[in-house]
Amino acid sequence: MALLLFMQAMPTLGFYLAPIFAWFSRMHEFEADAYAVTQTNGQDLSNALLKLYEDNASTLTPDPVYVAFYYSHPGASERLARIQQATS
Repeated sequence: MALLLFMQAMPTLGFYLAPIFAWFSRMHEFEADAYAVTQTNGQDLSNALLKLYEDNASTLTPDPVYVAFYYSHPGASERLARIQQATS
C-alpha cells in the first residue's frame, strides 16, 4: 500500500522538486566554469562553448522558466557572461 502511494505521489513531487535539482546542477556548472577559467584561458573556454552551442544548434537565449525546470546546464548567454566576468 505504501509503495502504491509513493508511486502515485512521486510524479507530483518530482514536478515541484525539478527546479531545485536543476538549480543545484547549474550552480555546479558555474563552479566548474570558474575553476576552468583559473586553470586555462577563459577566452579559449568561451570559444569552445560557442562552438559546442553552434554545432548542437542550441538556442543562445532560452526561456527562463523552461531553463528553471529542464536545463541542468546554464543557458549559453548566462554562462558566457559569467566566464567573461571571471576573465576580466
